[in-house]
This record gives sequence, structure tokens and C-alpha cells, in this order.
Amino acid sequence: MKRMTKYAALVAAAGAVLGFAGPGGASPAGPGGASAAGPGPLDWGECSGPGLDPRQQCATLDVPMDYSDPDSPKIRIAVSRIPSEKPSARRGALLLIPGGPGGDSLADPSGKGQKLPRSVRNAYDLVGFAPRGMAPSTAVDCALDPADISMTKRLPWPAPDGSVDENMATARRTAEACARNGGELIRHISTANEARDLDRLRAALGEEKISAWGVSYGTYVGAVYSQLFPHRTDRIVLDSNNNPDHTRVTRNWLAAFEVGVEDNFPEFARWASRPGSPYRIARTPAEVRSGFLRLAARLDREPLPWPGADPPLLDGNALRQTMLSSLYDPDDYPTLAKAIRAAREGTVPPAPEAPPEPVLQNVAAVGVGTICNDVDWPDSAAAYQKDVAQSRAAHPLTAGMPRGPMVCAAWPYAPKEPAVRITDRGPSTILLVQNRRDVATPLAGALKLRRALGDRAVMVTVNSTGHDAYLANGNACGDRVVSRFLATGERPASDLYCG
Repeated sequence: MKRMTKYAALVAAAGAVLGFAGPGGASPAGPGGASAAGPGPLDWGECSGPGLDPRQQCATLDVPMDYSDPDSPKIRIAVSRIPSEKPSARRGALLLIPGGPGGDSLADPSGKGQKLPRSVRNAYDLVGFAPRGMAPSTAVDCALDPADISMTKRLPWPAPDGSVDENMATARRTAEACARNGGELIRHISTANEARDLDRLRAALGEEKISAWGVSYGTYVGAVYSQLFPHRTDRIVLDSNNNPDHTRVTRNWLAAFEVGVEDNFPEFARWASRPGSPYRIARTPAEVRSGFLRLAARLDREPLPWPGADPPLLDGNALRQTMLSSLYDPDDYPTLAKAIRAAREGTVPPAPEAPPEPVLQNVAAVGVGTICNDVDWPDSAAAYQKDVAQSRAAHPLTAGMPRGPMVCAAWPYAPKEPAVRITDRGPSTILLVQNRRDVATPLAGALKLRRALGDRAVMVTVNSTGHDAYLANGNACGDRVVSRFLATGERPASDLYCG
């Protein structure tokens, strides 16, 4: 797809924190969707859902809820595929690993998979899935108060004075609801378990090795899979990459918004100050920035009614969230420009359409489970308050949010295992592709993943702006390199810059 769905972009941190990735639009239909017991083979049948390629097939796979317990109950993973378009050229299966946490790729074989060049579609069955906890896989739900699934609640935007008290209260309410309503499954949603599920899927597909294209949070899933199952990897493409620091995980991805916004806002400011543009909002890029900061501060003091929005106010944080969303893709710059212009005039733009509440509840629960089970977060409000104050001073555009307390600050459970440490041990089968200016997964974090992987990886840096590089917001040079690697295995001898 050209870009993330709008509600995915609104809350994805590093493309990865509590992403509002909508339903994939595909699910098993009828008895043909049931898989055989254990790890395979899959029993493929028709899919249900709008806009799907008629060639797409669906199935379900049983996996253990708890991999450490041989007697663990089974949960189901929904799977989709479009077989190779040229069986004589088929190499294997290409997993389409979604972003999130809270995304799925069930519709991707029919969607972005069809943007792959024919040589790649000939070489692979294109395989999508809904990660554990995501409907129509065995689903999890925290039954949150509807007010706590709004955009500016789920990311820790502080109060106008910088206080994190309300963020901590939201974290406690959310954590308590998930502990009360999430069932046993909420404790077993993690990146490592998703990687284990993918290896069960590999076996069910009958593949000795698997190839993958992971995007945003999916790059971390792909890196963890490559670490846990190095000799099961064939050709791995990691697109829009996260810092893999196993001591912080999502905390680093959230913090990266400071850098990502500073990398990307100048591009918006140049665009929004071009003479003759119908979206021009200032004479110079510097005036765009200063005007945005003044407007956000004014809305902190004097919010505008925003009928149809949740909450129904256009305040400073709602404007900042609109900014964050719009920087994912230059095609969305007009959304921010129109919001700024309307707010200056004392009016409001139309409220964006929200997904159905059951979707939001499911996505929220999967996101919460993943980020809190992957790594322990501090529970000290004072520590967050100090970090937020420093961030607000250094990075006023993001107003301290990237250093604030998410739900994990009040999570009642300790992680069941340490986060996976990404290392350079394993075969050299990985290609990273990364835009220079990416608000969610900045180049600085991608370079840390590149260093961690060492000789296992080569990185293609693309001189482009926006989240998602390959076949989306990158450039023709980067697309050619990735397509060649997937189709032929040919990879640059060393890191490459696509200007």
C-alpha cells in the first residue's frame, strides 16, 4: 500500500506502538478455513471480505498459547495466501509481516503484494496472517473505557503544563482493565511468541526456509525471527526499521518520535511555504514552524469544539497528533495544512472517521499486550516527569510525549522472558531498506539495527521522505535493489545509498 491506513498512522510509534491497523479484510470462510491439528498441512479454502483477489485463499493454524507449557491450550492464527503465479519459477513462500503491534496482513496478498514485480510474484506464494490476539485469529479484548481508546489518550501526550499525572491515571485504568478482561491470552502476546507462531506457520506451509518482507514493527518481528530461527531464513527484507535495543524495545520506538518529527517537519515546512501553493500557510519554513508552535499553545489554552471527534475538542495535543499523523506520508501534508488554517480562523476541519469500536478495542489490547510483555517499563511518575520536561525543552514540536508513561508504567505482570537480543550471529540473509526522513522509524534507529546485525545484513538508505520505503514512499533505486534481492538473491556487496 502507498501508506498506512489513516488510523494506523495516528498512533503508530516507530510504526510500532499501539498501531491502529484496521482489519485486514480477509478471514476464513466456512469449513475450508480450518487447519489440520498441529503444525500443518493447512487446509486452504475461500476467504471472506471485501476487495480480495479471487485467487486468495484462507486457512487457520493451531499454535500453543504458551510455548513453555507442553499442555498449553491452543489458539488459532488466521492465514491467507495467493500462490505463485508461475509454479515452475516458484522458490518458496514470502511472509508479509505487518506493522503495529495491532496490524494484520490478511488482505496484503491481494493488496500491496500485487505491487510486487511479476518476477517476485512468480518466485513466491504471498502469505499474510493475523498475529495472535488479532481477530479473526483468536482475539483478545480489554474492554477499555471508550474514552481511553482515543488518540490523545493512547499516546502519552502530557497536559498543557507538562504534567504526566493524567497519563499515569490513564495507564492505571488501562492496565487494570486488561488484567481484568484480557484473559490468559493477554499475558502471552509478545514479539517472541509471534516469531514462534511464524515458525509454526513455516512448517505448516511445508517450507524448510521462509522469506519475509517486514514493515515498521514488522521489522522487529522479522529480526527476532531471524535471531530465534536463523537457519530457517531465506531472503529477509526489513523495511522502515526500529532500534532493536532489548533493554528498552518500545520505549525507544516511542522516544524516536522526537528525532523523527525533527527530521520530517522541515520537509512539511518547505512544502507549506511554497509561493503559489494553494496550501501555503506562511512565507518561510521558519514561520511555518513558529506558527505551528504558537497555534498549538493557543489551543492548549483555548480549545475549539470539534463535533464528531473523540474527544470533541481540537486542543493543542489534537493538533500535534494531526501533525504526527500527517508526517507519515507527504501525500497527507494537506491534512495538516488545512487543520492549521482552519484552527487559525477559529473553525475546525472535519473529524477523521474512526474505525468501529470493536476494532479499536481489539487493536488496543494486542498493542498493550505486546509492548508491555516484551520489556518491563519503569513505574516512577517522577522519572517520567523529569524526562518529559527535558524533552519539551529540547523538542517542542512533540511537547514531551515521546518520553511519557504509556500503559506499561502500570502493567501488573512481569515479562515472562527477556526480550530477544539481536546479534550478528547467523547467516547473511537480510536486506534493510530505510528512508532518510521517516517520522516513525527514523534513520538513527535503523542504523542501530544495522550495527546489531553486523555482517548478516546490508542496508539500502533511500533519500526520500515518509514511512514505508519499498514500493511506497521510497524511490526507484531502492525499489530495484529490493526487488532484485527477492527475485534473485542478489544483494549489494556493501551498504548502498540511493540518492
